[in-house]
Amino acid sequence: MSESKESKGSVVVIGGGPGGYPAAFYAADHGMDVTLVDTEKNPGGVCVYRGCIPSKALLHIARVLEEAHEAESMGVTFGKPKINVDKLRDWKNSVVSRLTGGTGQLRNHRKIKSIQGRAQFLDAHTLEIEKTDGAKEKLSFENAIIATGSRPAVIPALAVDSPHVLDSTSALELEDIPGSMLVIGGGYIGLEMGTVYAALGSKVSVIEMTDGLLPGADRDLVKVLAKRVEKKFESILLSHKVTGLKPQKNGIKVSFEDKDGKGSSNIFDKVLISVGRKPNTEDVGLDKAGVKVSARGFIEVDGQRRTSVPHIFAIGDVTGDPMLAHKASHEGIVAVEALLGKKSVFEPQAIPAVVFTDPEIAWTGITENEASSKGVDVKVSKFPWAASGRAMSLERTEGLTKIIADPKTERILGVGIVGVNAGELIAEGTLAIEMGATAEDLKLTIHAHPTLSETMMEAGEAWYGNAIHSIKRS
Repeated sequence: MSESKESKGSVVVIGGGPGGYPAAFYAADHGMDVTLVDTEKNPGGVCVYRGCIPSKALLHIARVLEEAHEAESMGVTFGKPKINVDKLRDWKNSVVSRLTGGTGQLRNHRKIKSIQGRAQFLDAHTLEIEKTDGAKEKLSFENAIIATGSRPAVIPALAVDSPHVLDSTSALELEDIPGSMLVIGGGYIGLEMGTVYAALGSKVSVIEMTDGLLPGADRDLVKVLAKRVEKKFESILLSHKVTGLKPQKNGIKVSFEDKDGKGSSNIFDKVLISVGRKPNTEDVGLDKAGVKVSARGFIEVDGQRRTSVPHIFAIGDVTGDPMLAHKASHEGIVAVEALLGKKSVFEPQAIPAVVFTDPEIAWTGITENEASSKGVDVKVSKFPWAASGRAMSLERTEGLTKIIADPKTERILGVGIVGVNAGELIAEGTLAIEMGATAEDLKLTIHAHPTLSETMMEAGEAWYGNAIHSIKRS
């Protein structure tokens, strides 16, 4: 077993995902001696290899197929699409390869030491790394940043060993296009993957325990999405729970019951279990390092992402909700700046969230639901995309832009958008919140015409009851 010694100003980053590799790169750019430990050959993590990027690549294909179908109402008819699953899979994998190849080059350019393997703390200053070739190495460190991410959650009662049962990782492998698929869980991952498979030709059904899709998201936004996916999916079963999965020769027999306890069953070619994610804080040896973990398995950190052990930091999914890649990236920068002695604290006013369904849903800052539950007094204004010239030209007028502001100061506290490209549009709302902008600031900012971004300006106008392209409501 080989052993390497620490050096002054050194940091080991455990995990090469969207939190870990930006932290490693930023630390190297500021003169620190950096070691990056990850199970993959190149940085990227679950997000790039088995999450954000491959799913968005497939969602792009789904959108292309949907646009071809929509064009029929505009006078353009295409033939029935021929889907080459092998080629589609290869293209998706090529996107991942290009990205990870690029991050690998960026790492090498910075002369970051890279160890491919799985790390475990032996104590507060030593790691044992089991490399992919089976060899073990001890690594002493001065500082550490834990960025081990998360994994799909598992329901023990539904743990069935069958190629017909998928999680978010295996669903992205796109082994085939099943005739029928049940998605267990109406959250963002389940709906995104359901969107992909439905566009490719599967009859997709969704089952959700609560009384609505995307629990926790703004109901005005979800209502628009639900209305559209009801037409695209075979069925949506709300207030239902799955009670059992039984492998069959021709698929999986799923038993479920409604809120009144009435049971039924059906057979599906594939079942996708998508019921959230769990932090990867087990089997890391955190107890040996003295790092405190909450009852839910998240690492406890302060505003600088410092754990209970001052020289060990934690970022990303392991620190709790929201479990988002962009949150992890910014936490990584804060942690490194803290290591460098800067007075940097992670205290964003808003963190945007995007669900890449069709239509997309995006929100940032406080939601109307959250304001109500916390007793925060807000005023809400909405601008329907049915009054947007650009949305009309796209034949996608179902969208909605919503502003939530303080009724006294007029300061914007939250923004919600549902519609085509909502994920791109939400950035303006996040900037508005961070800069302390008011509804009037949005109203007076000249937006290009005709664009979907104009709906932000018009929502600002609607806040004052005088949106040019909508009827004033009393």
